[in-house]
Amino acid sequence: MNKKLNRRKFVTRSAAGVGGLLIGSPLAANQKQFFSDNEEGHTSSEKPGHFDLMKEVMKYRKIDAHAHIYFTDKSPEEQLEQGQRMGIDQQVISRYLSVMLGTPEQFREYNDLTIKAMKKYPDQLLGGFVLNPHYKKESLEEIDRCADAGMIGTGELYYQVKINDPLYFPIIEKLIDMKMIIFSHAECQLGVGGYRMKYDGHKEPNTSIPEDFVDVAKRYPEGIFQFAHIGGGGDWEYMCKALADSPNVYVDTSGSNNAEGMIDFAVETLGEDRLFFASDNSYYQGVGKILASNLTETQKKKVFFDNYNNLLKKGGRNVD
Repeated sequence: MNKKLNRRKFVTRSAAGVGGLLIGSPLAANQKQFFSDNEEGHTSSEKPGHFDLMKEVMKYRKIDAHAHIYFTDKSPEEQLEQGQRMGIDQQVISRYLSVMLGTPEQFREYNDLTIKAMKKYPDQLLGGFVLNPHYKKESLEEIDRCADAGMIGTGELYYQVKINDPLYFPIIEKLIDMKMIIFSHAECQLGVGGYRMKYDGHKEPNTSIPEDFVDVAKRYPEGIFQFAHIGGGGDWEYMCKALADSPNVYVDTSGSNNAEGMIDFAVETLGEDRLFFASDNSYYQGVGKILASNLTETQKKKVFFDNYNNLLKKGGRNVD
């Protein structure tokens, strides 16, 4: 049975709407004119048509710039299936180190898992490697090993070292030489009365925050930095404002947070060329928040695919 969905409710509540796709329901909706269709902001008096939500989801080519695989029997097939339902052509996968020592044995094991998955599904999975700058020699060697295996850049680097710590400098310099994207986990707690992250909210002391990215991006203006998940539950307005004058820092849109206006604010603050579509494995939320934005068709295409792929082209690692 087809379900009907008011298009305006879809615009403001897209995550819930797109979530219906995961259970395989073909969705149709009563279509009303967007305010953007009428410069005066008035709705049309014409009889509503029908809006094919699945057609809207599938019409954009997509690279998911932030996804993960796990040590389970269902991975990566489970992630592939969910991504394909959302029309995601490629996922950039990694197995992050999270809160652990991140020894060479650990990051090699995690990278081997990613290599195995990307070799099994070469048309759908792009591999990102993880490392730990505390182990300089082993990390530099691991970059070469993973590049030889066809990986495109770093996966989500985690809590072990701040992105602007001098321990990272030789790694960043090597990644710049290889024209690879430098991708790191990042956080920023919600601010109250000027309060910002003081690491007393059960946060690791080496968590990278926006100011750390600003610092390292200024030191390495030729670097390409990816700031993880503005939709991860932190203060996305503060994140975007802090990064506004760092043109070589790109933000990915991933996370299960679907705050209204987030994508529009990010484009207004950072520009349409500095956003990467990403899910962090929240697939329908990831797609829904882009579709629910007021971005133009050209801007949506950039965010969903072109922005990330254009940077991959710098190192000859693009997907087309």
